[in-house]
Amino acid sequence: MDRDGGPQGPVDLSQVADAVPREESPSRYGNPDSYVVLGRRYHTLSSGKGYSERGIASWYGTKFHGRYTSSREVYDMYAMTAAHRSLPLPTYVRVTNLENGRQVIVRVNDRGPFHQNRLIDLSYAAASRLGIVAKGTGLVEIEAIDPSVPELEEAGPAYAESAGIGLYLQVGAFAEAENARRLGRRIEGASETPVYITRLVSDERQLYRVRIGPLGDVQAADRLVDELSRLGIGDSRVVLE
Repeated sequence: MDRDGGPQGPVDLSQVADAVPREESPSRYGNPDSYVVLGRRYHTLSSGKGYSERGIASWYGTKFHGRYTSSREVYDMYAMTAAHRSLPLPTYVRVTNLENGRQVIVRVNDRGPFHQNRLIDLSYAAASRLGIVAKGTGLVEIEAIDPSVPELEEAGPAYAESAGIGLYLQVGAFAEAENARRLGRRIEGASETPVYITRLVSDERQLYRVRIGPLGDVQAADRLVDELSRLGIGDSRVVLE
């Protein structure tokens, strides 16, 4: 099977419940300090506590259904699971669709996605619950859950706070402003979308970040990444604000 996708016919997922966080030992498999995929090295976190990030979610289905995950568990596209590049296996995370406010809790038991612009790869069931199957991707926030800490009833980001969220591409961050300006001038011709530099001050240190946006959608971000790659600029990441 060369192409991925969902089931051929309609599937009732109404009885598929969220993953239930519980304390587990780290998996014997899938938790190296670092690993290499497609020539790029990734580093795994020793703990998911306090982890929170926004980005683009994708999903995977029939092509991998029944195959082993990185933790050597069998992937079930109808279970509430996910793949992440750096979180320990397993980790429970809450995923919020920032475009419609839907939330699910999934158990991360696999590695991926290895597309540059993607943050998390959801099972078909989780993606369906969040409403991103048809589009293929969605803008999300993920938060690691500590099973040892009781959760508040209203935990998680509110949809009202995510209204009007913007999609940007950050292509560099520098301690020196001139280095940021130099990169900005280099990439101005790669996109009709404005290129700008933001200054971040933290712990008496300053950082100059080069960003492009806001972008219209995920496809626009993907096209821009391809164009930047042709310019020899491959270290970019999606930022949601």
